Amino acid sequence: MGKLNDLYDQQGQSPWLDNLKRGWITSGELKRWIDRGVRGITSNPTIFAKAISGAADYDEQFGSLIEQGASVEQSYWELVKQDIEDALALLRPFYDETNGHDGFVSVEVAPQLARDTSGTTQMARDLWAQIEEPNLLVKIPGTAEGLPSITECLSEGININVTLLFGLERYAEVIDAYMQGLEGALAAGRDISTIDSVASFFVSRVDTEVDRRLDAIGTDAATALKGKAAVANAQLAYELFLQRCDSDRWKALAAKGAEVQRPLWASTSTKNPDYPKTIYVDTLIGPDTVNTMPEQTLEDFENLGTIARTVDADFAGAHRVIDQLGEIGVDMSDVTRTLEEEGVASFSKSFDELITSLETKADQLKG
Repeated sequence: MGKLNDLYDQQGQSPWLDNLKRGWITSGELKRWIDRGVRGITSNPTIFAKAISGAADYDEQFGSLIEQGASVEQSYWELVKQDIEDALALLRPFYDETNGHDGFVSVEVAPQLARDTSGTTQMARDLWAQIEEPNLLVKIPGTAEGLPSITECLSEGININVTLLFGLERYAEVIDAYMQGLEGALAAGRDISTIDSVASFFVSRVDTEVDRRLDAIGTDAATALKGKAAVANAQLAYELFLQRCDSDRWKALAAKGAEVQRPLWASTSTKNPDYPKTIYVDTLIGPDTVNTMPEQTLEDFENLGTIARTVDADFAGAHRVIDQLGEIGVDMSDVTRTLEEEGVASFSKSFDELITSLETKADQLKG
């Protein structure tokens, strides 16, 4: 059956694929990943930028949209929706088999809206209405401006993937936004058992940023902490998740049929070649979680991964790492704030670059 299936069957963690491109849908590659145990898909502006600019698979649809008078940006969203709809159809059997617990595909609102609450809410509504499939998750960045939008969309019954989470303070606010959204949905008379959400907590980028700061400090104590921050930070996010699931507020929602907002580990490929290839998978396994991995990390986990419940094995050790980082001068609040800003900027840049390359293509077609 393979380790990806074992991850779910034995540990209650869903492996998702962090990539999507049309060639995979048409060639059957995506179906093969699903057959191997992939239970969901995440996409983002950078993933679509690579897919669309790097392949001729989109040229025909893009050309006909431009011919019909669509703008470059409108055309981009049509290309994205086509891929998302095709992927949703492939994963729909998982959604049905698990009573709506798995088989999701995520699409992100336009990245330039990350600081625009009303624009984000409107775009999430539009994507939800246009794609109109129950296994869609609309991705909204967990920025301060994104939080009211997340609550509002959930209260309207829209499934949300809260993305770009790095720090525990913000994650606590996201859990509140989820509960508030469900409470709003209940007040509006909705069935909350069909509303789904995941909270995407980014992992490897935390080590990249913290390790850079540790190198700058340069002491033996700093060097000894390299490669430890990201896993500790994510494990403490899981501890927070468990604590909130134990609250009276959550229990009241669960009694009405609410599903937990699963922590989703994102950015789990290993950036530092000195670290094990599956370090951000092996250390974060546990029930009611998702790990979304690029295809190479999925392959590495199949070949090298270890199936064991690890995410909550040593919360005390995780607290110790974060405390030690603070003691030697690494401010985790500053780290996570920096990473959120960089993440928002990076997705916007990918989107802008893609639109520019599509404008060039459109000019050639018209030429």
